[in-house]
Parts: sequence; structure tokens; C-alpha cells
Amino acid sequence: MSEAVAKTGVQLSAERMYQVIVSPVVTEKATRLNEFSQVTFRVALDATKPEIKAAVEKLFSVKVEAVNTVVMKGKTKRFRGREGRRSDWKKAVVRLQAGQTIDLTTGLA
Repeated sequence: MSEAVAKTGVQLSAERMYQVIVSPVVTEKATRLNEFSQVTFRVALDATKPEIKAAVEKLFSVKVEAVNTVVMKGKTKRFRGREGRRSDWKKAVVRLQAGQTIDLTTGLA
């Protein structure tokens, strides 16, 4: 049993890890958080904090200190006079241990 599984008690398949982490969030605020060893990801709505932690540790080979999540409610928008609604999505801010970094400009192997 790996260390990530031992701590969190979560064992994820490779398929589930890629389902949990949808994409990185690249905004001004998210980029500023990199200075404080924090990385922001768009994650699946049904993903739990232990799943997110295990997925990030396995996919990026880093140590995660904490995971904070927030459900971003979809905005109501108008398109050609008709009202529509964007989907809700979940954002995870992952705090890495000191000295750990994730380079989002390179892809996953």
C-alpha cells in the first residue's frame, strides 16, 4: 500500500484519477496562488477531498498538505434573447508542502 493510500484510505484507479482532475484553472488569481505553493484545479462535482488529494499526489508526484473545495454555481446568461444557464462546477485549491511545485505548462505523461 502506498503512502498516499495509507494516509487517506482512498485507492483510485488510473481512470478515476483522470476523471477527478478535469483541468487546471489558469486565471490571475490562481496564478498568484502559485507563489504560496497553491494550485487550483477544476474537479468533478462528485469528487471528495481525499480523492482529490490522492489523485494530485499520484499524477504529479508531489506531497499535498491540504485541499479546499468550493462549488461554483453556474451563471444565468442570455443567448439570442433566450435565457440559459451555465453548468455548476467544482474548484479545488490544493496546498502543496514546502518546496513542492507543479508545472502546469507541461502536460501529464
